[in-house]
Amino acid sequence: MSIHKKLSRRDALKLGAAAVGGSVAAPLVAAQGRPAEGQKDNRPNFVICMTDGQRPDELSYMVGKEASVLGWDQNPGVCKLLKTPSLDRIASEGAWIKNAFVVNALCAPGRAATLTGLYSRKNGVIDNKDRPLAEGVKIISDYLHEAGYEVAFCGKAHIKDALRNHYWDYYFGYYFEPNLNARIAEGYYGHVGPDREYQGYLDDFVTDAAIGWLQGKRQKPFCLFVWFKEPHGEGIRQRRYQNLYNGLSVPVPETFDDDLKGYPDKSKAVADADDKLGDFEYCASLEQIVKNHNTGVVEADGYIGRVMKILEETGKLDETVIMNTADHGYFLGEWHLIDKRLMYEPSIRIPMGIRYPKLIKPGTSIDEMVLNIDIAPTVLELAGVKVPSLMQGRSIVPLLRGNNSGWRKDWLYSYYEYPGSNMVPKSHGVRTERYKILEYYEERPTEWELYDLQEDPHELHNLYGDPRYSELTGRLKKRLNELRAETGES
Repeated sequence: MSIHKKLSRRDALKLGAAAVGGSVAAPLVAAQGRPAEGQKDNRPNFVICMTDGQRPDELSYMVGKEASVLGWDQNPGVCKLLKTPSLDRIASEGAWIKNAFVVNALCAPGRAATLTGLYSRKNGVIDNKDRPLAEGVKIISDYLHEAGYEVAFCGKAHIKDALRNHYWDYYFGYYFEPNLNARIAEGYYGHVGPDREYQGYLDDFVTDAAIGWLQGKRQKPFCLFVWFKEPHGEGIRQRRYQNLYNGLSVPVPETFDDDLKGYPDKSKAVADADDKLGDFEYCASLEQIVKNHNTGVVEADGYIGRVMKILEETGKLDETVIMNTADHGYFLGEWHLIDKRLMYEPSIRIPMGIRYPKLIKPGTSIDEMVLNIDIAPTVLELAGVKVPSLMQGRSIVPLLRGNNSGWRKDWLYSYYEYPGSNMVPKSHGVRTERYKILEYYEERPTEWELYDLQEDPHELHNLYGDPRYSELTGRLKKRLNELRAETGES
């Protein structure tokens, strides 16, 4: 039985009437993007899936296509077992964004940036400390609701109020919960009921709720967010996956045996942070964290496959823009690191695929640097809604059409949560197509790192202070200050 049927149709209609009356929901306004009266509404639907802490090399689609950040291209045994048919399908039947990044590698900031199209300082969510969005900041669903879309959210919000202060035609969500026996709230038409405990596996309930809503009769185009807890869970596996990877050795990253102490190419700030293997129970060993993390990816892929199957069965698959992404990347043993936060590639890179056959040719590959703040303007443009000038991201629709004229050549990264969990110091930096400079700006003395990603993709050799790179260093520092001023991240 669908989860959302616990509320009777009569009660749901009552809640809908109350919402339209303005008591709990934002008022409907005449909005751009609506078709003319009597005209068929051909705007696309949207399903936006987000995994929690997934790397772009954790897809079987990547096998043999790119050199893996983790090094799994050298271990075909693991590659063959990492099967992600649903994520592979999105990429192969649509577009794969080869260079997708987050502007702040942390759960809440990653989600807020995705929803708003704004950098952290502008959207108000700079860290994981239960912050609300800044006053007056709208999210994707607000714009689409005003434009006549039905909007639904299922899963992990990790933003204060868990997005319940925004209008939803259907809501089944939570702020942050454990993988087992989670407390989740459900609601309709702008009203969300109380949390209640669900005995069982968290993402099972989230997926069931999303599917139940999709099976209902949708009167208008819709946008559904399905945001999973996997793979960044507590290592609790579904029964059917408990033996996955048994007896298989995991690849060891090139820098695994480097504990960073006294290592000249990484800052003391990194060496002293509490984000190493063994610092937490769920990551006691490389084998444990790699196998559990990738099992979580396989689980999430299965959930996405269920959602796509329902879209197919209801005849909506090719009318729907399906996107998969993540809130941040993840370290799996590089320099003995786990978690994210730091401005190294495994942390800031995310998977991003988008399928919409009415626009995107199968097998499209995008090389340009795309950011999580680009998702919001992309969705709005595809929906026919004018992208607000305040959004700092850029729609990737031109890239999907093969036009990369004037696309960004660099971008700003910022991280703010210190002191706090994992004790990773505040930092910021610039990532260009070839180089990366980053600064731990509150350290005494200030610490800098500089990498040539073309010659050194695994960021092994810090070039900062090398006189051969003094001119480049000056240019990148200048650009860092310019981008901070332009984005409001200063």
